[in-house]
Amino acid sequence: MLPLFPLQIVVYPGEKLNLHIFEPRYKQLMQACENENITFGVVPFLDGRLTSFGTEVVLTEVQKRYDNGELDVRTQGIGLFHLDEFFKTAPGKLYPGGDVTRVDIVYDGTRKLGGHLLSMARSLFSMLSIEKELPADPDRFLAYDIGHYVGLSQQQEYELLCIAEENERREYLIEHLEQLLPLVRETEELKRKVRMNGHFRNLTPPEFL
Repeated sequence: MLPLFPLQIVVYPGEKLNLHIFEPRYKQLMQACENENITFGVVPFLDGRLTSFGTEVVLTEVQKRYDNGELDVRTQGIGLFHLDEFFKTAPGKLYPGGDVTRVDIVYDGTRKLGGHLLSMARSLFSMLSIEKELPADPDRFLAYDIGHYVGLSQQQEYELLCIAEENERREYLIEHLEQLLPLVRETEELKRKVRMNGHFRNLTPPEFL
């Protein structure tokens, strides 16, 4: 049984996640992670329900301990699983648990898809003046790495999480950006036109013959 930490966010394999721990049940979970070297699962709680897939997470550091027992911790996603059965409390514990099936993730994707995806992401960042640095090498990144930064809805972020094949993840984001980029361009053009209103403009009148 895997200890579970349901959250109203999507966490990707490889992603670093900082948490402030204040509930007794999750204080107990962090203590177990420290003392027993166990992992736990972050399961997205979306639209009022627990989802079927989650991310296995490892505690990497307890950054701060407060006098009242609260903690600031650093964690990192290490894998993907399907939640087969959920238990509000694991046996003999305060925190939830679940029977899970771990999902093998394919991390290798084609350079062509990677390059295309990165190019589209750079276009989006440029139009929105986002300064986040993107990988330079299409062979050295995952679609998961940019999943939170390309305008996905929370449901779409979850759909991306559930895709085990890297090429399919890249294709999913490319399809999303193919729909998003034209809308952003239209918005930027509208902003430009609005900024032009009220300014002196050097316009050449038409010639009538």
